[in-house]
Formats: sequence, structure tokens, C-alpha cells
Amino acid sequence: MEDKRKSVTINSLPIKDAATAISNAYQTRITPEQIEADVAAGAPTNADGTLNVVAYVAWLLQETRRAT
Repeated sequence: MEDKRKSVTINSLPIKDAATAISNAYQTRITPEQIEADVAAGAPTNADGTLNVVAYVAWLLQETRRAT
């Protein structure tokens, strides 16, 4: 039987899926609305509106450092 699962890459996740992945990785609830607010505040997205999780987490760290 052929495996028909869709390939997932952390370089190009829809915001909803990125929220789930980050929530699971950090064992804390992250909502799509939180990520959308970050995007509105300048968090990077891909041209198609998806999220590169590595770039997003790097942006979060940069913003955290600015706040301190």
C-alpha cells in the first residue's frame, strides 16, 4: 500500500499548523491568533503567507532581546 501522507516542512507551514508545531515543541499553548499578531508586528512570513518556523523563532528571540 502506498503512503499518501502529505510532506511537512518547517520552512513552509500554514500559521495554524505552525501554532500546533510550536505548541507541541514547547509544551505551551500557542494560538494562530498569537502568531498572526506577531506577523502584524513584523514577524517574517513566506511570500505565500506560510511561516518558516526557524525564521519565526529567531524573530521572537530578537524581539525578546530588544525588550530587555
